[in-house]
Amino acid sequence: MSRANRLSVVWCALAVALIITALAATRRPVLGAGEPFTPVAVKTPDGLTIRAQVWGNASGPEILFIHGFSQSYLSWEKQTGSDLTKTFHMVTYDLRGHGGSDKPLEAKFYQNDKAWADELAAVIETANLKRPVVVAWSYGGRIIGNYLRYYGDGHLAGINLVDTGSKTNPDWVGNVTRNTSSRMVSTDIAANFSGTAEFVRGVTAAPLSPKDFEEALAYNMAVPVEVRSAMRGGANSNIDFTPEFKKLKIPVLVTHGTKDDLIKIDAARYSASVIPGAKLSVYENVGHAAFLEQPDRFNQELAAFVLKANGKH
Repeated sequence: MSRANRLSVVWCALAVALIITALAATRRPVLGAGEPFTPVAVKTPDGLTIRAQVWGNASGPEILFIHGFSQSYLSWEKQTGSDLTKTFHMVTYDLRGHGGSDKPLEAKFYQNDKAWADELAAVIETANLKRPVVVAWSYGGRIIGNYLRYYGDGHLAGINLVDTGSKTNPDWVGNVTRNTSSRMVSTDIAANFSGTAEFVRGVTAAPLSPKDFEEALAYNMAVPVEVRSAMRGGANSNIDFTPEFKKLKIPVLVTHGTKDDLIKIDAARYSASVIPGAKLSVYENVGHAAFLEQPDRFNQELAAFVLKANGKH
């Protein structure tokens, strides 16, 4: 067995152990043991299986959630476990390389803009979504940007950009990102673990509960180092979706925390300035994940936005 394969085996073993520990601590039912969603297996054009989850009111307005770098569909628990499910038809999914989805280690699967766009399109089609509002968090902004570049906005009702940026700008990079980037792509497990833990702590301005921290650390560590490295390298290291955002004809809500130390709030102000009719919602004293730190306000604003985008409010 090669050194790279041995590292991947160790990595996966560590991730499994962390996930088992986190699931036991939270008493979460394991897959297949009465989960509150309908699982959906999505096939991408390049042959990967993406794990998606369907929640809530099957006849309600549609919301599709895209998580961020090294995260999981579990990031959205404060939405999928809330009263939003009474009104809305909601879909989450694990990006390629993340969670329960396929995790090929070759960089080509993560450095092709159209592959990300095709993946999102495949989720929309397989989940039978007609006109969803897409909630794109952090790295999810790149994915919706790529989708708009190749597919346009004709199949969407609206977009909620959450703590993301529309283009690469070194001045918008926060200290957490700068301090953890190299360690999160290190093949040294100790260095990677410490960098990932610092990254997870840095996502929120206020500390996560021990339960939420353990779970987030587990699903972050489930992403192989090769995947993380590929997602931050090559063509992914430089983006600019300004042209796509300027052409948008659908409602857009831009959500950002003032204490976001991964992507600074100036990125949100820029996006709101170039997107026609965009509304900027600023969360004071909140970090990189308003939906975690202030879920009540986030869920209320999202619900109002989705209803309005669907002509129901």
